[in-house]
Amino acid sequence: MQATQAPAAQMAPALAVEEALTDLPQPARNLKQCKADLARTGLCIIEDALSPERLKRARDDLYQAAQDDSVIAAQTAGQQDNDRILTADYDSSNLRVWALLNRGQSFIDMAQDPAAIDLVEHTLGPGFLLSNMTANITLPGHAGMKMHADQMSFPLPWPQAALGINIIWLLDDFTSENGATLVVPGSNRLNRWPHYGEDEKHLVPLVGKAGSMVAMDGRVWHQTGANTTLDQSRAGVFAWYSAPAFRTQENWFLSLNPSILQRNPSQALLKMLGYKVKGTAFGHVNGYEPPIR
Repeated sequence: MQATQAPAAQMAPALAVEEALTDLPQPARNLKQCKADLARTGLCIIEDALSPERLKRARDDLYQAAQDDSVIAAQTAGQQDNDRILTADYDSSNLRVWALLNRGQSFIDMAQDPAAIDLVEHTLGPGFLLSNMTANITLPGHAGMKMHADQMSFPLPWPQAALGINIIWLLDDFTSENGATLVVPGSNRLNRWPHYGEDEKHLVPLVGKAGSMVAMDGRVWHQTGANTTLDQSRAGVFAWYSAPAFRTQENWFLSLNPSILQRNPSQALLKMLGYKVKGTAFGHVNGYEPPIR
């Protein structure tokens, strides 16, 4: 007999929402504090994770990529393939830039950043995968998005540990007015999907300085905030890492420019993209590791 999944309401943990919720953590001074904040609230913030030089390079790369994608979107408007996700989730007030490893060395460096990797491995253990790396630029007038948790694609009941973690790089200041990500600190401890029309009241803005890095447990409820300003954009890079048993969001074997691997042959990058699978039960090609093109 095929097992059926119980409704989310029947899987609610013993903790009531109010018991699980906490205040947004203050910026951490070290990784030890960051890990403690992550366990308690599902979030941690490290200011000045990007040097001014790295921040400028990443911001220039991202806004150039978004401009390039907007030109492509305009040129292909009305064509059948334009309905597919090719280069950007583009509309008049929100830009999504995909597969950032192809868009500049700054993003490859972020994906392998030592502090980020320390937090990812602390959360997921060894063998994790870089599931996706995208950016979101919220422009004036954007109304926000629906609340969700990043690991909602994984069926309930969730285990008492995160199945994924998002490392968020703030390339602009995140403010309450310009579309800062809204989060529910402590919702990771509830280990369930949000109840729509009810749990939104607990959202608070994740404010932070440009150059900050945020780690967010995959169970944390959140959404893009509304940008109520007249002249400010809000750009963030989102690197989503998942446990090794799960399919990646981005199919790196097809979308990644081969020159990226030729220029960046680090074992860490190859492993998190699924090219180095020795000692695992996943990702083999006829019993061998996938060939690097």
